[in-house]
Amino acid sequence: MTTINEILTFFEGFAPTDSAMDFDNVGLLVGDKKSKVTKALVSLDITGEVVSEAQKLGCELIISHHPVIFNPLKRLDSNSAPYLLAKYGISALSMHTNLDLSENFGVNICLANAIGVKNTVKSDKGECLFVGELEKETEMKSFAENVKSALDCKGLRYTDVKKSIKKVAVSSGAGGSEIFAAAQIGADVFVTGEIKHHEINAANELCINIVDAGHFKSEDIVILPLINKLSDNFSDVIFTKSKAYSDKVKFI
Repeated sequence: MTTINEILTFFEGFAPTDSAMDFDNVGLLVGDKKSKVTKALVSLDITGEVVSEAQKLGCELIISHHPVIFNPLKRLDSNSAPYLLAKYGISALSMHTNLDLSENFGVNICLANAIGVKNTVKSDKGECLFVGELEKETEMKSFAENVKSALDCKGLRYTDVKKSIKKVAVSSGAGGSEIFAAAQIGADVFVTGEIKHHEINAANELCINIVDAGHFKSEDIVILPLINKLSDNFSDVIFTKSKAYSDKVKFI
C-alpha cells in the first residue's frame, strides 16, 4: 500500500521541495509520512469546504498547490482548514513554488501547454518566467479568446498594443512583476494570473501585450494533469479533483 512518503518522494523527482522559494512553506504540512493512502483529494487550495469534502470521500490525504499553513499560526479556529485536518486525521501535502518552477512538469508548463505554447523553457531572466512560441503568428484578439476558452475563464483582461504575436511568456498566479523580464527577452505577449496597474502601464510602454486570466484559472490548469501523473504512478490510490473548491469569482 502506498505511503505519503512514497508520494512525496515521487514529487521530489520533478518538483523537489528544496527548489521552492525562500519565503515558501512546502511539503508535508499536516500528518505523518508513514501514513498509508488509498484515496487522495487534489485541490489548488485547502479550505474548510475542501477538508469536509475529503472527509466525506474517505480520503486520507489532500494534495494542494497553495500551502494550507503559510504563516505561523497564532490561533486555531474550529472551522479552519488546519483544525479540521487534525480533527478528521487527514494529511496535507502542499507543493507551491517548487511546482511553479518545475521545468519538467509544473504549473507554468501545464499553462503553456493548455494555451498552445510550444517548446516552453524556463527563462534565466525572471524568477518564475517561462517562454515559448506559438506555431505561427496569431492575431492578439484570437489568442486572448483561445486563452479564455482553454482555461475556461468567464472573462479575462488583455491588451493589444501589438496586433500580431508569436513569442509567449507565462508566469502563473501572481506573476505580474515578471512583465519586465518578459519584455527583456522579447516576448510579444505575457500571460499571467495577476498584474498590477503600473505593470500594465509599463507593458504598454514596452510594447508587450498582457493577458490577465485570473490567479485561480491560471493555476488550476495543473490539477487534472497532476492527477493523471499521480494515477499513472500509484495505481492503488484513487486521486480525485476537488469539486468543493473554486475562487467563487463571477463576472457581470
